[in-house]
Amino acid sequence: MEIHAWPHQLTAGLAVLFIGLSKAGFGGGLGMLTTPLCVMAFDPRSAIGILLPLLCAGDLFSLYHYWGKWERKNLGYLLPGVVAGVVIGVHFIGRFSSHQLNVAIGVLAVAFVLFQWCKELVFKAEGAFAPNHWVGVPCGIGTGVTSSFAHGAGPVVSLFLIPQRLPKEIYVGTNVLIFTWVNWIKLPFFVGNQIITGSTIQTSLVYLPLVPLGVWLGVWLNRRFSDAWFTRMVYVLTFLAGLELIFHSMIVDWLR
Repeated sequence: MEIHAWPHQLTAGLAVLFIGLSKAGFGGGLGMLTTPLCVMAFDPRSAIGILLPLLCAGDLFSLYHYWGKWERKNLGYLLPGVVAGVVIGVHFIGRFSSHQLNVAIGVLAVAFVLFQWCKELVFKAEGAFAPNHWVGVPCGIGTGVTSSFAHGAGPVVSLFLIPQRLPKEIYVGTNVLIFTWVNWIKLPFFVGNQIITGSTIQTSLVYLPLVPLGVWLGVWLNRRFSDAWFTRMVYVLTFLAGLELIFHSMIVDWLR
């Protein structure tokens, strides 16, 4: 894995901080900024491998905080598709060049922000959605694929959970439960396909202390800034990072 200068390491550190921030009450969607930032510091395949153990660590913090505050039945609807989606996603990661992965991650980041801005319009219809396997399995496949490519399955899971009109704490807790399972399901596939290696684990361990620090920082910021203001700022940064990955990679491809 390529060694980068300190500005790239600083960018990666900021990316890992957002794992903790996203778990500390500002909303899991903020974690979408993590992968685009980390890809700016490492090649995309290494970035994805470095982040997964850190995401698993962040899930443990969140799981403790929201223990029991979830709708467990959603796992049964999503997990069969998640396993299939992870297998598909990991298979296709090996078929893309670094530049193509950059574009894919950038597109997911931009699509995530557009989804967040439009979701109130999308879910204005009256009545709560009753989850079922007919919708859950396709959403699970989409979750597995997008999570494998960029740890960016937040919008897909939101499409399944938001229409259920769950109470806020139950919604967050269910998100935590689902992504804990998704990330741990990915681990053996990432190891088996050499996305997680000895080198990426060493790098993950270097950045591991930033995960609980991010949680603490998220709690501190929550007391001083409004959730809406901070979230808007992060969405703008995610959108810009996604555009950078898309257009920079396209320019590089054109020049090759």
